[in-house]
Parts: sequence; C-alpha cells; structure tokens
Amino acid sequence: MAKNKKLIAFFEKRPVRREWNGKEEKWYFSVVDIIAILTDSVNPRDYWFKMKIRVKTEEGSELSTFCRQLKMQSTDGKFYLTDAADLESLFRIIQSVPSPKAEPIKLWLARVGYERVEEINDPEKALNRSRNYWQRLGRSKEWIQQRMMGQEIRNKLTDYWKNNEVQEKDEYAILTNIIHEEWSGLTVKGHKNLKNLKTENLRDHMTDAELIFTALAELSTRQIAETLEARGLEENKVPAKKGGRIAKNARIELEQKTGKKVVSGRNFKSLPERKRLKSK
Repeated sequence: MAKNKKLIAFFEKRPVRREWNGKEEKWYFSVVDIIAILTDSVNPRDYWFKMKIRVKTEEGSELSTFCRQLKMQSTDGKFYLTDAADLESLFRIIQSVPSPKAEPIKLWLARVGYERVEEINDPEKALNRSRNYWQRLGRSKEWIQQRMMGQEIRNKLTDYWKNNEVQEKDEYAILTNIIHEEWSGLTVKGHKNLKNLKTENLRDHMTDAELIFTALAELSTRQIAETLEARGLEENKVPAKKGGRIAKNARIELEQKTGKKVVSGRNFKSLPERKRLKSK
C-alpha cells in the first residue's frame, strides 16, 4: 500500500492542510482551508456549504463531485472527515469564489503541488526546502542542524514502527505521547499548551535542549525496540517508556547541575526579534 504523507503548507502564513496520495502521486488539499483564505470568512465551513447550494442552483453543478472525504487533523488535535480536492478540482472550485486572492492562490497551489513530485525524484529538494523555510524565520544554523538531525532520528523510529505492525496515525501518536511524557513530564498536548501553540508543530518551537532530549528519547526507544524485537502497539509501549526514561534521567541530572529547567514555555513566535537568530 502506498504511504500517504500529511503536511501543512502555508499561504501568506495561513495554514492549508494537505495529504499526499502516493498511489496517484498528487496532493489533496482541504477545501475549507482554501475557502478561509479566499474569503476571510469567520465560518468557512458554512460559506462552503452555502456555496455548494448556490452553485447547484445557478449552474446545476455539484461541487461535491470534485471532492473526496479525507481525515485531516483539526485544531483540537483530532482527525475528522473533511472535503479535499486535487489541484484540477480546486481550480474549478476557486472559479466560483469572488476573491482578489484567486489568482495568487492558484499560482501558489501550482507551485506547492509540484514540489512533492520533484522531491520524489530528488529527496534533497525536500531537505533544502525545510532548511530555507527555517532560515527565513530567522533560525540559527545550529538550531536548523539540530532540528534536521532530530527529524532523521524520528524518521528511523517511525520506519521501525511501520515495519513492525504499528499502525500509523493513532498508534504512532500513542507511542509518541508515551515517549514525550516520560522524558519531559508533559504530554505532547500539555507541552504545546505550555508554549501557547495551537496548530503549529511543537518541534518547530522547541529550544535546542528540548530538541536534543526529544532526539535522545526517540533514539533510545528505537534501539531498545530493535533489541527486544518489539512488534505491535502493546509491545512497543515498553521501549517507548524505557527510551523516554533514559532521556528523563539525563534531563534531571542536567537540571540539577545547572539549576535550569529544560522544558520551556517559550515558543519561537514570542522570542524578541533580536534573539531569533540565536534561538537558544
């Protein structure tokens, strides 16, 4: 079965949920997210619902036929079915929305829709794109290096899970939460709340120290899982706790030596501009 990738793209800092369909080799974008950008509506779901009725009445067209229902993550962290469309279908939908942003978002969609195709043939493009994104935000070279190293460690862990009967989405999230809570003392959601984050990626707002201990916990988890030959969710809960505990013990020892807490409430958005280049 083709592996689907879920990512959030940004149009002028506005998030757009999307899902890569490996079998079809194309992106599907959240229609509601696109409608929100085009209309600045306070209730884009309601706008989309009424828009479908209007187009059906005026043109006799069923916009829903251009969509498919996919589970995408909402702001509450849960996954819900939502209308999603590929590029060709989105362009048809956008034509029915009177908005000065119609052409700019079409150009943007065409660009981000092509990125994944390029990256399949040349994975280095994906790495460079991530690096350029963090550089534009003012992240230091040291922080970017740490973030990318941590992502590689994370990828190796999820590869192990995938090859050993752990189901994506819910079970990945369960194991990740066990690891995170064990090393940091907070659930992933609790850590995001501490940093006052909603839809943002927690790791993009971690300090250097938080990234290092997250990486240590996930590296330890994978190596213990490989040693135990853990398979399935229940067996992998054991290395998840043990791996997280290794990082927890290291965190406690460092805090005792320095008198400083590792887990921080700072997020990158709240850092003063002059400190962003350091991102320590």
